Amino acid sequence: MKILVINGPNLNMLGIREPDIYGRETYASLIEKILNHCKGKNLDIEFYQSNHEGDLVDKIQAAYGSADGIVINPGAYTHTSVAILDAVKAVSIPTVEVHISEVDKREEFRQISYIRLACVKTITGHGTDGYLEAIDFLEERFGK
Repeated sequence: MKILVINGPNLNMLGIREPDIYGRETYASLIEKILNHCKGKNLDIEFYQSNHEGDLVDKIQAAYGSADGIVINPGAYTHTSVAILDAVKAVSIPTVEVHISEVDKREEFRQISYIRLACVKTITGHGTDGYLEAIDFLEERFGK
C-alpha cells in the first residue's frame, strides 16, 4: 500500500514555531517517527511538504493512480482552501485529515475545515502521533 503524507505551510518549522502548541519535535524527527512506525509493514510512504497552495494541489493530483491513501495536514489552508478540497475530491483517494493541535478548541477561524468535507477521517489534538493513527487507519481500512 502506498501512502502519501502531505504537510502544508509552516509544518517544516515544527520544533521552532509555537512549541507550546505544536511541541518541540522537528519536521525531520516527524519523518523519522513515521518511517520507524512503518518498518516491517507492507507500506510505501512518500512525504511532501510545501508552503504553496498550488504545489499541494499539484501533488494531490499527481497521486492519482499511484497512491492508495493520503494523510494530509494542510496547515492554515485547512481553513481557506477550496482548491485543496477540490483536488482531494477529484482524485478520490481515501484521505485522512491530521492536525497536531486540537484545532476545535483554538481560535474561531480554525473551526472551519474545508478539507474535512472530502476526508474519510479527521484526527486532531493527538500531537504527531495523529499521523501514525492516520496511517494505521488507512492500512486497516483500505490496505490490500
